[in-house]
Amino acid sequence: MIDFIKRKYISLASDPRFSEIFTGSIWAFSARVIAAVLGLAFSIIVARLYGARMVGIVAVIDSFLMLTTIFTVMGTSTSILRLIPEHLSRYSPTSAFKVYRKTHSMVVVVSVIMAAVFFFGANLIAGKVFSKPYLSCYFAVASAFVVFRSMMNLNIQAVRGLRLIRFFALMQFLPQLCNLLFLIITGLLWSSENVPVYALLFGFAATGVVGWSIVNCTFKERAQSNDTVHTVSRRAILSISLPMLLTTTMAFIIGQTGILMLGMFRTEAEVGYYAIAFKLASSAQFIHIAVASMGGPKFSELFHLGKIDELFFIARKSTKMVFFATTPILIGLILLGRPILKLVFGVQFEVAYLPLVILVIGMFINSISGATGMFMNMTDKETVLGKIMILAAGLNIAINFLLIPVLGIMGTAIAAMVTTCFHNLVILSYMKVKFGRTTGYVPFSKAVFHTFRNVR
Repeated sequence: MIDFIKRKYISLASDPRFSEIFTGSIWAFSARVIAAVLGLAFSIIVARLYGARMVGIVAVIDSFLMLTTIFTVMGTSTSILRLIPEHLSRYSPTSAFKVYRKTHSMVVVVSVIMAAVFFFGANLIAGKVFSKPYLSCYFAVASAFVVFRSMMNLNIQAVRGLRLIRFFALMQFLPQLCNLLFLIITGLLWSSENVPVYALLFGFAATGVVGWSIVNCTFKERAQSNDTVHTVSRRAILSISLPMLLTTTMAFIIGQTGILMLGMFRTEAEVGYYAIAFKLASSAQFIHIAVASMGGPKFSELFHLGKIDELFFIARKSTKMVFFATTPILIGLILLGRPILKLVFGVQFEVAYLPLVILVIGMFINSISGATGMFMNMTDKETVLGKIMILAAGLNIAINFLLIPVLGIMGTAIAAMVTTCFHNLVILSYMKVKFGRTTGYVPFSKAVFHTFRNVR
């Protein structure tokens, strides 16, 4: 078994067409593993010491900040991946730095405005949207950290755009590390039940500041006095970023609407149960995300060079790697999910097992489909992707609205699974029509096909 793994490792690392993605994915994958472990440790401590209700409150505040910062970042966390490498290669580090600073200033200004709106509207959000007036203080406090969460989202991708692979890996797990450290330190010094919320918020603040420092220091080290500077207007930056905002927004709706709608219709405890099930089911996704994040630039390069055969070779090889890396984790969650929930999080969390199984099915479909969203964005099909994601988001909201009042967390899990299957299958169908092939990988499909043909 060890020899087999070694051979596979050497094969992937030595393939000149795939080695860049493979080595980058190893760093990103390792960081995601650490982030998942730290995130689970944070959730376990909160569940054990503060209860399912506080797990639910933390999940709602986290989702609220995620939704808010999608709009304050305005899609620049994706466009900066294109703009920084473009200016570094065509112009100079100083040119790239000016684009970054202009983007960063826009994000900060919009974040401050949005933070003020949400601060003064905290009572309205808690009372009218969530029907829980006692959450208003949490929303008011969270609004003060919108700027830091926006900085964190932008700077993580800016670090990646600078190809600082090790710093990018650090930034992947730094929020979870800071959250956990703040939780432990603050919990020891203060007995308030609100400690988990404060730990979550201060962790985001620390990561945002660290990311800003890394990007600024790197640019200043690389900049030269005679650098060529190509000026890009704010309007030009937004013209690139805003179409990407649509896709990001729809992806959030698909991923987080369940938690937000549970917060509207059900108790905080149920939100907590679903949040843990979703976190466990998503534990294999860091592999998928790691490979996709490293594969995106390569997809774009090959597509724009017209190397379509090599593009699909890389894309399908990436999917195959994701499948074999994630399937054992997903099977393990189905077999061991119930005892994990009971022993690790507490007996009351056993009710999250069936939703966990449903979510795992959705994650499996995601793993065999490949990096469908990244592929579409990197091959100039972001408009088509946006339309597909709008349909998927609408379907997600409709199913949640219909099923949550009746089935609770089971309804949310079903909505997530159906939506994941829907948008992946639609994208794969579009690829088949457009390119005559897809990024999907169905294991042993060739062997089954040949066996069936021979039998006939």
